[in-house]
Amino acid sequence: MLYASGRLLAARAATTLSAPPRARGPALRGKRRELQIPWHLETPSYDPLTGQRTRPGVPPARRVILRKGRMPPAIGGGLAGSELRPRRGRCVPQPARAVSRDVVPQAAARKLKRPAWSSRRFQAAGWWATLAVVTLLSFATRFHRLDQPAHICWDETHFGKMGSYYINRTFFFDVHPPLGKMLIGLAGYLSGYDGTFLFQKPGDRYEHHSYMGMRGFCAFLGSWLIPFAYLTVLDLSKSFPAALLTAALLTFDTGCLTLSQYILLDPILMFFIMAAMLSMVKYNSCANRPFSAPWWFWLSLTGISLAGALGVKFVGLFIIVQVGLNTISDLWHLFGDLSLSLVTVGKHLTARILCLIVLPLVLYVTIFAVHVMVLNKSGPGDGFFSSAFQARLSGNSLHNASIPEHLAYGSVITVKNLRMAIGYLHSHRHLYPEGIGARQQQVTTYLHKDYNNLWIIKKYNANTDPLDPSFPVEFVRHGDIIRLEHKETTRNLHSHYHEAPLTRKHYQVTGYGINGTGDSNDFWRIEVVNRKFGNRIKVLRSRIRLIHLVTGCVLGSSGKILPKWGWEQLEVTCTPYLKETTNSIWNIEEHINPKLPNISLDVLQPSFPEILLESHMVMIRGNNGLKPKDNEFTSKPWHWPINYQGLRFSGANDTDFRVYLLGNPVVWWLNLVSIVLYLLSGSTIAVAMQRGIQLPAELQGLTKVLLRGGGQLLLGWMLHYFPFFLMGRILYFHHYFPAMLFSSMLTGILWDTLLRLCAWGLASSPLGRRIHAVGILSLLLTTAYSFYLFHPLAYGMVGPLAQEPESPMAGLRWLESWDF
Repeated sequence: MLYASGRLLAARAATTLSAPPRARGPALRGKRRELQIPWHLETPSYDPLTGQRTRPGVPPARRVILRKGRMPPAIGGGLAGSELRPRRGRCVPQPARAVSRDVVPQAAARKLKRPAWSSRRFQAAGWWATLAVVTLLSFATRFHRLDQPAHICWDETHFGKMGSYYINRTFFFDVHPPLGKMLIGLAGYLSGYDGTFLFQKPGDRYEHHSYMGMRGFCAFLGSWLIPFAYLTVLDLSKSFPAALLTAALLTFDTGCLTLSQYILLDPILMFFIMAAMLSMVKYNSCANRPFSAPWWFWLSLTGISLAGALGVKFVGLFIIVQVGLNTISDLWHLFGDLSLSLVTVGKHLTARILCLIVLPLVLYVTIFAVHVMVLNKSGPGDGFFSSAFQARLSGNSLHNASIPEHLAYGSVITVKNLRMAIGYLHSHRHLYPEGIGARQQQVTTYLHKDYNNLWIIKKYNANTDPLDPSFPVEFVRHGDIIRLEHKETTRNLHSHYHEAPLTRKHYQVTGYGINGTGDSNDFWRIEVVNRKFGNRIKVLRSRIRLIHLVTGCVLGSSGKILPKWGWEQLEVTCTPYLKETTNSIWNIEEHINPKLPNISLDVLQPSFPEILLESHMVMIRGNNGLKPKDNEFTSKPWHWPINYQGLRFSGANDTDFRVYLLGNPVVWWLNLVSIVLYLLSGSTIAVAMQRGIQLPAELQGLTKVLLRGGGQLLLGWMLHYFPFFLMGRILYFHHYFPAMLFSSMLTGILWDTLLRLCAWGLASSPLGRRIHAVGILSLLLTTAYSFYLFHPLAYGMVGPLAQEPESPMAGLRWLESWDF
């Protein structure tokens, strides 16, 4: 064995020394090119004699033949990592075989090492330079004209106002988790904003108020989307052109640019989604070094990013599902690796539980703990929450309050529905419109505290004043028949057999009578859930139902929003279905009776786990209940990928500074075509491989990138797009943008792979050598030019609307549905 190895080394050395100097020069230069250019960036070819994978441009007699599936020889390692073979039929002089490897001059070895070392340094410098250019271009486009327009645009009226609430420590309600608004408020506070701007409606000018800190924070996070996408695609494909194309698609997309420049949750959400995706890809690439410092870093950063995504919006659940599926697949393959002990597999499982479940949960709960601690003052969101929750808010009527413990006749009360986000039993002087049941006074539920929420509880068969000092106190008991008189209008709570306004087969509830005098349809039996007859009714603690005495129906709220004639409050009905649900269960909240002693409500304040649970119940309920208002501009999920409709951010006529949210059509339609092409090409390759068709060696790496890397991105696009088809809530165009990030990354990988396949197929022609570079360059230039055409959509337009022939944007209105 040793003798054979010595003969082989001697033969290699003899082959090197036997060539004349002029012949060795090109060979060395060929080797240098081989060491400098990564194997995946150069179009391969075949040596017709050996049938092995080689590099183009190197003389056949001196080509470095790569073993299948291996990288070029290591830097400084001589020729030991590859085989330098003479072409068949070439004779090597016999005496040269005896020449030892030590004969190779050390100077020649140094000549090989120096260019190899400089090659690595050159590649590293190029890598960092490209990343720096991508990042700088991203920041430059996002921060350009960030201060324009200097007025509220679209949803800035909501999220800017919520940032002000955090600065003022005022409690509010929103359907999304609190992290995004907390960060906006923190950015405003650190940049000098004092929280005094009202954020009343779009178009209101900021005047002297500092708003650039909040916009700048959102633009800062939105700018990182491009380098994150660049690094993700680079790691999945190992291809600089694919990563560069992805970066260009996102940099020059007018939609991503617009969303990143305003006080919105979208750039914050997409930042955490892309950070989670990049971290997941990075820790996957460290699979050959498990439990190393980089492995732990990227795994932990994935968990932190998941907590951030979910803490901004519930849409973060989609990236959690993707990371979860990737983790399950990873653990399944580890379990099937028989070279690993079960102890090692258990360590992998424990690490993922700690970093991807425990760590995100701890951070997510911490976000809510900070939220509850900061917002300790009563505000406009109180009515969405239970009475016990409100008791912890300073300034609320229940905070540090003392009220009578037991309900008595003559008391002034508010009646609150126990279903989250339903509110208080409410009435006002407006009547139901013609054709909606009986034309009597409206009864609704209202989420905010109001004088019209006050009712007086009276006996059904008496008209005397129970608060008269001459009458003794008489408590209301379970099973009593009562009458509820509206304090402001003196009409009684009433029901009859007329159909409810919105809910069929339910009965209408109205206000009826004059000065408390009505008829028998005003009588209700009050029952305490799970209590015996005769027991007193406790304020706040007793859960009660009101049974209509004549019809036998139960007072409840459907949760449906009434039209404008009902002031968009919630419908109250009397349901003949007696099943106990939270819709038909109430409690007494405020209780005013000067004849009764008061007790403190401090004992009712909930614990933090109860606050956390109630907050999520209210958010989920509120999110599902979001419905479009009259004439509100909405869109449908099938509109989004085709860029069918945009969204007006600011301005409506030729005198306004107009900003219009619309994706760059070249980018979006290229993404749509790419998804279709990927499904066709990916399924074709998968079927061919399943049928046992052997692909050429150089195609195997490309197909692996296409199927595995592209598959991850296609899964991300599907998870962030298709669930919206199942949602009943109101939807807007901006909901598609997380999915658009994944489709753009998929486009970068797909077109880079397809162009490489074309170059391989046309390797024998001069066109084959240039088709990849020309194709990538053409896509980059086309994307940049389309951004030049459509950039006024993001940076602002003035002058006539695009429908007018004299408008500078008239020729760019490619679809009739584009209203800019």
